[in-house]
Amino acid sequence: MKKNNLLVKYDKDLRLRIAYPEAHKEITGGVVRFVRQAPGMNLVSFTFANERQLDRVIGNTVDYFAPMNQPFTWKVYDHDRLPSLKDKLASHGFANEEGDPVMVLDVKDVPAHIVDSPSADIRRITNREGLKDVVDVLDQVYGGKNDWVYDRLGLHLAVPGYLSVYASYVDGNPASIAWTYFPRGHFATLFGGTTLAEYRKRGLYTSLLAARLKEIRERGYSFAVVETGAMSKPIVERHGFRQLTTVWDYEWQGN
Repeated sequence: MKKNNLLVKYDKDLRLRIAYPEAHKEITGGVVRFVRQAPGMNLVSFTFANERQLDRVIGNTVDYFAPMNQPFTWKVYDHDRLPSLKDKLASHGFANEEGDPVMVLDVKDVPAHIVDSPSADIRRITNREGLKDVVDVLDQVYGGKNDWVYDRLGLHLAVPGYLSVYASYVDGNPASIAWTYFPRGHFATLFGGTTLAEYRKRGLYTSLLAARLKEIRERGYSFAVVETGAMSKPIVERHGFRQLTTVWDYEWQGN
């Protein structure tokens, strides 16, 4: 499929038609926005406004979200036809880090090395209690307390067919974790992909990827998509993913 056609599908499925079970969706005031209960992250996924309207649309959206006293992110993509959007957001109190490449793989073109990856002890986590293994891996890799997993992923696991969570085990202990969302449309979205340092370079990530891609294909989705950082982009490229676009998360810092 040509890149432009794929971008149209991506925008329709993951920015316009997307729904989140814990969020209220509103298409109004020149944007698609999602409102969550505190302390959840509120979100603008798509901007309809033209260049002349941006200051007004951003100002009105900030006025709407600011009284909620919650995190608020505005998504900007490099294929959006709004050259001044980033500067306008910055002038209204938003800050961002470097953009993340959005990588996509047509699942009918899954490389043979993934299909034939070494077998590992891969288990699917299906309930809130099982998420302890996900939290354990995240705590060891990133530090802190990642108890948000119980609420966010626990809620999503309760929605039939929406989320699949996997862990890879070594000697019965969780060593690598990853999960996949299945929104309506053509794209399944990959998250996680975290491995304990002492178990890296053993093929655990590839085995988890193989399990997820197998499920994606079996469920009739056409594409797997993942937002990557600078370090993870070369890894997924080796597994056949190609860059579709780049996304910036502009987070409102207040005035």
